[in-house]
This record gives sequence, C-alpha cells and structure tokens, in this order.
Amino acid sequence: MERPILVYDGDCGICTKAVRLVGDTAKADGRRLRVPADPEVVAFQDADLAALGTTAERAAYEVLWIEDGRVHGGAQAVARLLIEAGGCWRPLGLLGRVPPFRWAAHGLYRLIANNRHRLPGGTPACALPAAERPGAR
Repeated sequence: MERPILVYDGDCGICTKAVRLVGDTAKADGRRLRVPADPEVVAFQDADLAALGTTAERAAYEVLWIEDGRVHGGAQAVARLLIEAGGCWRPLGLLGRVPPFRWAAHGLYRLIANNRHRLPGGTPACALPAAERPGAR
C-alpha cells in the first residue's frame, strides 16, 4: 500500500500552519498529529495533480486526502486524516463521516475555507477565486 497524500494550498498561511501539524516540519519540533500512515504532505502548487486524479481548481477549493486512488476533499479529507491518526482522534473522524455530523462538518469546513482570508494567518491569495490563485492551471 502506498502512503496517503495530503494536498493543501501552499499559498494559504492557515492551510500551511494546519498541515505543519502533520508534515515533516512538525516531526522536528515534536508538535504533530501522529499519523501512522505517514502521509506525504504536498502543496498543490508543487504536485502533479493530474497524476493524483484531481485538478488545481479542486485543490485550491479544499484540502485533499488521496489514498488508494480515491480523492477525499474538504471535511472528508480531514475526517480521513483523523481516522488515520487513531487514538482519541479516530472517533471524531468517524463521526465526521456519517450524517448529520458529516453535514455539520462540511458546513463548518466551508465556513472556515470561504473566510480564511479574513482569519489570522490568512493571505491575499486566499481571497482570490480558485482559478486566479498562483499555481492554478
């Protein structure tokens, strides 16, 4: 089985800070979400998205968890990550996969994603439509 891949918007400060809890940088400072599957964490701007089975528009719109050829996006990507992390995170991830919690997770994810340019750590690139962001093809 291949390593899962976590794809995020590398131009977004909030996204970058969030994935640092999972990626190699977090391993160095000890503050990380322990994910036994050890996902490869890559900014969509640096990824071969066609080979991963997705597009720049989708990757700019939501974080992606790619595993076994399946692409999970947004709240479902976060749920997959939490399930893989195990421990106390697993039940939270499992809840995020079933209605009505799935619907609530999606709504919360979209609320944050649609307003990330207004949140601390947001960047001007976050405010641009997906097709106009740096790296969009």
